[in-house]
Amino acid sequence: MLSAEDFEAVTLTLRLASIVTAILLIVGTPIAWWLAKTTSKWRSPVYALIAMPLILPPSVLGFYLLLAMGPNGPIGFISDILGLGYLPFTFNGLVLGSVIYSLPFMVQPLSTAFEAIPKQSIELAATLGAGPLDRFFSIIIPASKTGFLSASILTFAHTVGEFGVVLMIGGSIPSETRVVSVQIYDHVESLQFSNAHALSAIIFGFAVVVLFALLFWQQKSSKSYKS
Repeated sequence: MLSAEDFEAVTLTLRLASIVTAILLIVGTPIAWWLAKTTSKWRSPVYALIAMPLILPPSVLGFYLLLAMGPNGPIGFISDILGLGYLPFTFNGLVLGSVIYSLPFMVQPLSTAFEAIPKQSIELAATLGAGPLDRFFSIIIPASKTGFLSASILTFAHTVGEFGVVLMIGGSIPSETRVVSVQIYDHVESLQFSNAHALSAIIFGFAVVVLFALLFWQQKSSKSYKS
């Protein structure tokens, strides 16, 4: 049986995942396009930097983000100047940390989708007078819709399942930073295993649905492409 605090954690988690996914669609799309099309020598270092959250333990990344957001960190210095205060142990801090942690889950599928777009299609549209924005919305987005969907679903799901980074940056403040993964941890710590089981079952079911949805969409897209 879920408590009011459990429902609050679920709501906060969905809100966090939705905001992070929306931000990364805006931020990650131009980065992915640049990575897919550039021949710059900086491509590999930038790609490695973006992929770093896949390699670093979440607690390590969360620790350094916590320092960066603090009073003596560069992010904390900027946020204080802008009048936003310091971001650790706030919802805004969770958003920023989650954006950085989930960035590769948005960029990599989009970059792969952009690389698959035939260069001739874009060049032909340009010769017919289509501007950059027109080409983006009329050719690039339709041709890479599978990549956009996969990237959005993976980013959303990954944000829902975060633990190490959000615990380091946000702690466990009710209604502010206590997301589902932290709520499960708190239940286990207090030996409330039935509550932990209930929330874990929700996350497990969500993960199964996400995986089957991705597989179904990829198979459907593959059949459409072959036909």
